[in-house]
Amino acid sequence: MIIDANDLSHGDLLSADVCIVGAGAAGISMALDLADSALDVIVLESGGLKREQAVQNLYSGTVSDGRLHSPPDRYRQRRFGGTTTIWGGRCMPLDPIDFEQRDFMPHSGWPIEREALMPYYPGANRLCEAGEFAYTAAAAFALPLRPMIAGFESPYFTTDTLERFSCPTDFGARYGRRLRAARNIRVILHSNVTAIELDPAGTRVASVAIRTLGGKVLSARAAQFVLAAGGLEVARLLLASRSVQARGIGNTHDLVGRYYMCHLAGTVGALNINRPLDAVWHGYDISDEGIYCRRRIALTADAQRQYRIGNFVARLHHPRITDPAHRNAILSLLFLAKFVIPYEYGKRLHGGEGASLSTWLAHVRNVAAGPLDAAQFAMHMLKDRKLAERKFPSIIIKPKANLFSLDFHAEQQPNPVSRVTLMNEVDAVGMPKLNVDWQYTSTDVTTVERAVALFAEEIHRTGLGTFVYDPASIVFEMTRYGAYGGHHIGTARMGNDPRSSVVDADCRVHGVDNLSIASAAVFPTSSQANPTLTIVALALRLAARLRAEAKAAISIRQSFA
Repeated sequence: MIIDANDLSHGDLLSADVCIVGAGAAGISMALDLADSALDVIVLESGGLKREQAVQNLYSGTVSDGRLHSPPDRYRQRRFGGTTTIWGGRCMPLDPIDFEQRDFMPHSGWPIEREALMPYYPGANRLCEAGEFAYTAAAAFALPLRPMIAGFESPYFTTDTLERFSCPTDFGARYGRRLRAARNIRVILHSNVTAIELDPAGTRVASVAIRTLGGKVLSARAAQFVLAAGGLEVARLLLASRSVQARGIGNTHDLVGRYYMCHLAGTVGALNINRPLDAVWHGYDISDEGIYCRRRIALTADAQRQYRIGNFVARLHHPRITDPAHRNAILSLLFLAKFVIPYEYGKRLHGGEGASLSTWLAHVRNVAAGPLDAAQFAMHMLKDRKLAERKFPSIIIKPKANLFSLDFHAEQQPNPVSRVTLMNEVDAVGMPKLNVDWQYTSTDVTTVERAVALFAEEIHRTGLGTFVYDPASIVFEMTRYGAYGGHHIGTARMGNDPRSSVVDADCRVHGVDNLSIASAAVFPTSSQANPTLTIVALALRLAARLRAEAKAAISIRQSFA
């Protein structure tokens, strides 16, 4: 069932076997997996069924460098469904190398291998509505696909790996009915967790404190607690809960909030393929299940080891939208319409706020010169994105010549100096606000520099064309838009040693027997991959553990009965 905390009485105590904090992708996935089990489950969600500005304001905070990171209330949604209410739907698993301890990637290495997640990835794919778990073109398509770039064969890059796209699925809207009907699930809306209260020994969570914006105070007790909030909010809750552990829960070694990663992303260079137009395919292929899939130019694991750099993928991309020199009516139409495009998708259009009148007029001239192209594109976006249940994932512009830029997405090194911390200022429910100090390293720069240079060399070697870029521009391009999107990773990292990690291999907070975390906060490394699919897979793995432990406990009790 779904209940509103505003309808409960001041001082009420909620009790359950499992208490999940957060109803986003992780929390809803766990609740669905535990539905109709023997466990009584409550899910505490700060927001309601729709976006409410007063609730969203609880995410407000500061950033150390506004050029490098968006405000903390951007890219995150504090409501039922969480940030799946605005995500783009891009799904892919992490690669095997991402789990390895690599001597060239400081602080790398997971305490589990990818095989530990493989039983849960297919279920995650289903929940994300991304079709079957098949992430190579050969596995996903019965017939061979047309080449991405005809003749491009490289020992360093592959074009066979895929990203698959969700609808994108709003987990709240899609699965709310199932949670409402589940006999053992209670979702409590408008319930803001303000403290995790430990027992006097500090080894177990006794309860969590809850406040509503209207001033009601409640609490929840459970045998097991799970923080299923995002990478920023998990750190905030742990750091703010200081009644027993003075530095915050799990923070004995000053690790909570550190190693904060997003992804490195940007657009660089001019790729000119000297082949016919049909020699290049940079758009979407549709699988037999009707899933949009797209191939990337992916740096192989062997190349990463050889060149001692992080994971890296790239996509063929249109020229920079904000520059009217592209003379493309569709791109100029997007520039002119940028004020009605949501921040989460339009940040790359927000580079022209100071554009001169002549720049605006040049974009207008581009649209006027190609009215049919602009009209057809607008119709395509209306039909295949705005009105479609499964939306066309992104803007694909077929150039009149094989001229592209390179849109890259790269792994960021885990960096203990990159961190989030608490401020003295508190929000409307008394929680300290966050300050975000995202930083990049020389390793990050080297990953992008070497990967881009290697791609340029391979294009030249194969004789397919030219890739021209300014090597001195790499740092500028990879920081032009700052930390990439809503990928808040690593703030409560997973590991075997409490001196270098916050949770163990089972996502349980070191030293606190009944507190676990289901979030990208536990990722020790970021990979090149968008995190949502792996978040859901980890949540399903955690749910399986809780079910198994509960079953074992029942069996033990029965044996003594």
